Order: sequence, then structure tokens, then C-alpha cells
Amino acid sequence: MFEFLIKKLKAHPRKIVFTEGSDPRILEASARLLSGTFLTPVLVGNVGEIQAAAEEIGFNIRGAEIMDPENFPDMDKMVETLVELRKGKMTEEQCRAALKQGNYFGTMLVKMGYADALLGGATYSTADTVRPALQVIKTKPGCKIVSSCFILVRPSATGDREVLAMADCAINIKPNEDELVEIAAETACTARIFGIDPKIAFLSYSTLGSGKGEDVDKMRNACQKAKALMPEVDIDGELQFDAAVSPRVAHTKCPESKVAGHANTFIFPDINAGNIGYKICQRMGSFEAYGPILQGLNAPINDLSRGCNAQEVYSMALITAGLCEEKL
Repeated sequence: MFEFLIKKLKAHPRKIVFTEGSDPRILEASARLLSGTFLTPVLVGNVGEIQAAAEEIGFNIRGAEIMDPENFPDMDKMVETLVELRKGKMTEEQCRAALKQGNYFGTMLVKMGYADALLGGATYSTADTVRPALQVIKTKPGCKIVSSCFILVRPSATGDREVLAMADCAINIKPNEDELVEIAAETACTARIFGIDPKIAFLSYSTLGSGKGEDVDKMRNACQKAKALMPEVDIDGELQFDAAVSPRVAHTKCPESKVAGHANTFIFPDINAGNIGYKICQRMGSFEAYGPILQGLNAPINDLSRGCNAQEVYSMALITAGLCEEKL
């Protein structure tokens, strides 16, 4: 999967903002990225502090761009742009104060074209990464919400890689029917970027009417709306997870389904099920989990776990920059 992303990025080199430029994990990942020629790190922070931290740890970050909010030559223009974007919601003084923070400053670097994508969250919370993105980058046309997707990867018995997509596992707590449809559409797009031909299962404790209840109705109705929106995509539901992934179970429960037994893109009814589900796959199914990948924004902005390591930063940087291909 990553070889595929690197090949795409070599054809279209990108710049990615790291909002926590002096963090050792960011510096290690940046040094590794700089050993290639396809992705330039833009490190937010004090130049002297970042260079000293890299030298102390022993990472070569020559070639990275370092941008300090305290000494940014176009700060007045950036403030003016943010005031316009936040018209009536933030004063000029509030905008200038916000842009002293790496999360707002980094997001504005993407908005104003100094970089193509952003990866934050090594020390910021998810809310502190998503909030500026919603206020500055905003949702793309046709999208009303931001959602998230995890890509799960493990070697298969044939020697290839099994790649799955799961949503929404990190952002929307209890999405309604229309929000689930939007999540499914965005997840299908994300899945294709990573080489998945999406076969979408709307998951439930019921399979095609075997159970009753409001939650079953929600998933069934959302599935029908998604089918109408994306007639070219194989979609089915509501499906129990075993029916979605096991050909044997699918043959018994829903033999006519084109998705059951072969699903690779999973839409969960709420964040509880999604977060638990992807972590079960990760911890007990030996999948590597990459995400959360934010969906629905006008530019690629992604969030790291505060417990991430340098390898995860590197992988998420490739994934985030790879999403830029949709903007060409």
C-alpha cells in the first residue's frame, strides 16, 4: 500500500505541515521523509528550538521548511484572511492570538497555499485539530459533516495484503440516516485511494430483517438511501458482521447478496461500535490500523494519536499527502 502511495507522490511531490515541529517523533519521521524526494515537511515552531532538538537527537532535517508564527513575514495577510473567514465570529485581535498557536497557524498555511496537507495531534487533542479545519478549510461541496475512516491492513493467505475500510470510528458519535449515507459515500472514495474496490456493508445486529428495532431501521434505511445515491457501488444492509465477511454464513443468511461474505468497507451504526470494532481487528485480528483519516474537508487534514510513535507519524504523513491526489 505504501509503495503505491510513494509512487503517486513521486509523480506529484507535496508539502505537509506538522503542527508540532519540535516533537521528537515528528523530527524522526521528517528525517525519514526527507531521505526521499516526494514529500517536504513544513515544521511549525521556533527555528532555533527545532534545529537544536533535531541536532540533539541526531536527526538530519536539512531540506525541511521551518515556519515560526512569531516571525512569519506574511502574518498580517494571514490575519486578514482569517478575519474574513471568521467574519462576525472572531475579531482581528482574536485571530492574531489564535494564529500564534500551531494548529491554527498550520491550518492557515494549507488554506493559503503554503502547503498541501496537514498532520497534527502528536500533542494536540483531536478537537484541537478538527476545530481549525472546520473553521478554515471547511467541508467540501456536498458534504455537511466531517467523518473519519480507518484503513486496516494485514498479509493475506495468498501473499497479498488484505485491505479494509471502517467508518466512522472516531468523529461522529451517533450519526443519523443521512449522515451515515454521507459517511458511506466519503468512505467509498477513501477506499478507492488505497486500492479497495468498495463493497459496502451497513452493519447491525440484524441481517436483512432478522432483528427489529430503531437501530436496525436506521441502518436499513441508510443503506437504501446509499444505494440510490451510488448505484454503481455494491452496497447491502443491514448485515451482521459474520454475514458481511463469511461466505459460509452469507450463503445461509442472504445468498442473493452481492456484498455479504465479501464486504471490505464497513459502516458502523455509531462511534461505540466503530471504535470497538476496528480495535478488535487491530488487537485480535493482527491488522495494522491507519487513521483516523478525516473525510469531507476541502483539503487533507489528519489527526494523530497522542500516543503515536515515529513510524505511525511517517505512515500517516504518506496517507495524508496521498489524499492530495483527489485535488489534482
